[in-house]
Amino acid sequence: MKKINVQDAIGRKLCHDITEMNDGFKGVAFPRGHMIQEEDVEHLKNIGKRHVYVWEENAGEIHEDDCARRLAAMAPVTGAHYTGPSEGKVLLIADQRGLFRVNRRLLETIDSFGDITICTLPDHYPVEAGARLASMRIVPLVTQEAQILQAERLCAEETLLKLLPYQPRKIGVVITGSEVYSGRIPDQFEPVVRGKMQQYPSEILGVTICDDDLDGIVAAAKAHLERGADFLIFTGGMSVDPDDLTPTAIRQLGAEIVTYGVPAQPGNMTLVAYLGDVPILGVPGAAIKLPTTIFDVLLPQIFAGEKITKEELTNLADGGLCQMCKACHWPNCTFGRY
Repeated sequence: MKKINVQDAIGRKLCHDITEMNDGFKGVAFPRGHMIQEEDVEHLKNIGKRHVYVWEENAGEIHEDDCARRLAAMAPVTGAHYTGPSEGKVLLIADQRGLFRVNRRLLETIDSFGDITICTLPDHYPVEAGARLASMRIVPLVTQEAQILQAERLCAEETLLKLLPYQPRKIGVVITGSEVYSGRIPDQFEPVVRGKMQQYPSEILGVTICDDDLDGIVAAAKAHLERGADFLIFTGGMSVDPDDLTPTAIRQLGAEIVTYGVPAQPGNMTLVAYLGDVPILGVPGAAIKLPTTIFDVLLPQIFAGEKITKEELTNLADGGLCQMCKACHWPNCTFGRY
């Protein structure tokens, strides 16, 4: 791109739109790519243009609109579409509900190249159809094509962005506690679970209330699995009390414990495990009393079909403390960013 006097630009191609405001008209007077003619010179001067920017041959530069198109093309997302380019940028819009995933390391690498700027919603973010997921553009009007080529090479090797749709789950619920089993106090967890599961494609196969008996808890879980459950939720018996048997029962099932306890509140004593491909959550009592806990944070990833890792749960620490707002705005808040 080269800046030259208008009178010297005859026969050269504009590398940007030139807009005009005159007698009620506001719009593009000369579009990008226009070959400047002799008769255009006075018009350009009349709208205040003494200089224009034209393309230089073999400069290795690429226009912002072309950059935006290529940035979008290098990061296709199933279940979403790009709009634009408009004002040099493209926007990624969700076409479906699901869990938005961002390769943060790759994103940081690409954004460090110089002129490229890609911004997104946070990783692990639950979104609805129509949500804005990402914006891509370069900062200047043109940039060296080498930067775009470098980003394209990296995205050919790794996926930058994903939108994972929620998958149907068949759920078995096991509620433990002698006080509930004996009827001394009413169960409050089942309506909470049913309310939360209505937000996802789910079927609750059954809810079993168990006494504080290890064999009974294990048997109840196995019965749900035999009925076809592919997601188990336990509550009760989740503290460090010696009488609390739920974590032991989950281990006795043969499940692999990812973690018992997460750096997040409320929901500190949450247990995450897998029995093969079956996710298992041990949910502490905070889920009964509070509108949002780590239980809510983990559900989108479980329904998206991605295994939860210890590393991800450790990353909950930064953002794992709920602010206990009077009106809960989750997930549009700081809580549960991991």
